Amino acid sequence: MPNKDYILNFATEILSIPSPSGYCMKVMDRVKEETKKYDLHFEKTIKGNGIITIPGKDEYVVGLSAHVDTLGAMVRSISSTTLKFTSIGGPIWATMDGEYCKVHTRDGLVYTGTILSVSPAAHVFKDSGTKDRKPETMEIRLDEIVKSKEDILKLGIAVGDFISIDPKTTITKSGFIKSRFLDDKINVASLFGFIDYLHRNKITPKHTIKIVISTYEEVGHGGSWIPEDIKEFIAVDMGCIGSDLTCTEYDVSICAKDSSGPYDYGITSELIKLAKASKLQHAVDIYPFYGSDVSAALRGGNNIKGALIGPGVHASHGMERTHYQAIESTIKLLNEYTK
Repeated sequence: MPNKDYILNFATEILSIPSPSGYCMKVMDRVKEETKKYDLHFEKTIKGNGIITIPGKDEYVVGLSAHVDTLGAMVRSISSTTLKFTSIGGPIWATMDGEYCKVHTRDGLVYTGTILSVSPAAHVFKDSGTKDRKPETMEIRLDEIVKSKEDILKLGIAVGDFISIDPKTTITKSGFIKSRFLDDKINVASLFGFIDYLHRNKITPKHTIKIVISTYEEVGHGGSWIPEDIKEFIAVDMGCIGSDLTCTEYDVSICAKDSSGPYDYGITSELIKLAKASKLQHAVDIYPFYGSDVSAALRGGNNIKGALIGPGVHASHGMERTHYQAIESTIKLLNEYTK
């Protein structure tokens, strides 16, 4: 069985490390450090992705991916006492109203603040409850004494500084993990749970495995380049939950098609067969508004066969939630496919 405490503890830790797309240096350092525990080769690409190699019984290479980058924002302009921002990725901004955030300057300073509507007070603004929540109608209130634009500039804050959002990670006694950015840090932790499972049980996979930890998935090009020796590439990312979908928070999702088109017939069929044979609670679905690292790899011209699996996650790009049962099933399916 996968080590539940290890997976959830590592997930909680990396969820606490700010990493909007393009600002993943610290979390990748933590991933590299964790890899050393298993004496595996870690390579950092020029782009900033990480590649972890698990030697197999032969030299045929299967790639797995998860992305450590998250949604976030960047300072767009500085007003008299607040910051305007632009999106990184596609957050549901209506869910961000009132959330705590951090501004990371390029000199290494960090300032806290709150994301708010420009009509934040019910006693002042008639449209406080009805105004659209989007970057154009929202701003960041800094937790500093600032009375002018010049005061903000003196703090060292500038246009182009990254903004991270408090994930508010909580693990319940009933097995739910609720947090922002389970997409996709929960699966970075899942892949380390898979590594740990192989290590503890002294399992050598049938084929060599290269795990790609990408840093630009949320902006569409995370896996656009992957090592040329990868023949099969499986993205381990969230499964979606909603009307006319069968996935739940307890399932490992197997995606047959997303916005980039259908995934490889052979791999997808094999994953479904293995899930059934292993009696894993699973769902096969189509996600029309979804793209993955495999999508990016195919668009990047990589000569691969690709598939997509992962635990069902409710309220994607909002306040997300999944259940440990889905994480465990995802790891078990990976083990069945690679053994």
